[in-house]
Amino acid sequence: MLNVQRIAGALGAEITGIDLRRATDADIAEIRRVWLDNLVVFFRDQELTPKEYMAFARRLGKPIEYPFVRGIEGFPEIIEVKKLEHEKVNFGGIWHSDTAYLDIPPMASMLLAREVPPRGGDTLFANMYLAYEGLSEGMKRLIAPLKAVNASSKADVTRTREDRVNADEGRKEFVAAHPVVRTHPETGRKALYVNTAHTVRFDGLSEAESAPLLNYLFQHQVRPEFTCRFAWRAGSIALWDNRCAQHNPVNDYHGYRRVMHRITLAGDKPR
Repeated sequence: MLNVQRIAGALGAEITGIDLRRATDADIAEIRRVWLDNLVVFFRDQELTPKEYMAFARRLGKPIEYPFVRGIEGFPEIIEVKKLEHEKVNFGGIWHSDTAYLDIPPMASMLLAREVPPRGGDTLFANMYLAYEGLSEGMKRLIAPLKAVNASSKADVTRTREDRVNADEGRKEFVAAHPVVRTHPETGRKALYVNTAHTVRFDGLSEAESAPLLNYLFQHQVRPEFTCRFAWRAGSIALWDNRCAQHNPVNDYHGYRRVMHRITLAGDKPR
């Protein structure tokens, strides 16, 4: 029997009592329900092979390749997210929703911890439903008609290990405009859909004109009361909803190795 334990007031639930290799259709349906309610769910002690990990992902959605980083051998949709002992910069180390610069951003992302440091390396998550609902009525009216331009080249802000990998491989730039307020296609709830890693400006405005309001939204959307924090162990899995949640891997484990396997699930065009 699945056991669900909320880990914070804003979002996040840990699901125990299940071996994902043996999940029934009813288990998958319940996992999806809990995930939609909590935005991010976590599992412990899931020592899955890449084949088993991919099989679980396919029961939740359609795995897709990441636009910049090559997948592991035999599994192009599984990328290795790592920081090595000598490195100071981690992968994606800033608040963001994955690949918001794509015309059709992903529905969800999954991480499976392979190697973790003895301390540190937690991941923060933030609830974009609450971020939107926490705005004043005047601000909601102001941003309701706006679209945000997101670009994969916003390296001057992120400067993450991901940027360095991309630069080394001759990255292609992706740019996409999406509603600042996005309506979730499954829950019908409105979520704030800008992020400091990818959002450059508002459509029709310059970067300088956009900056004051964007900077306010970036700070507002990650207020502590909108967040939760997850401490990894080897075999832990996180599954989060990119349509209504952001995440930020904490870079506080210099001198130690951290290796994760990530799968991205196809989404829909934000509306």
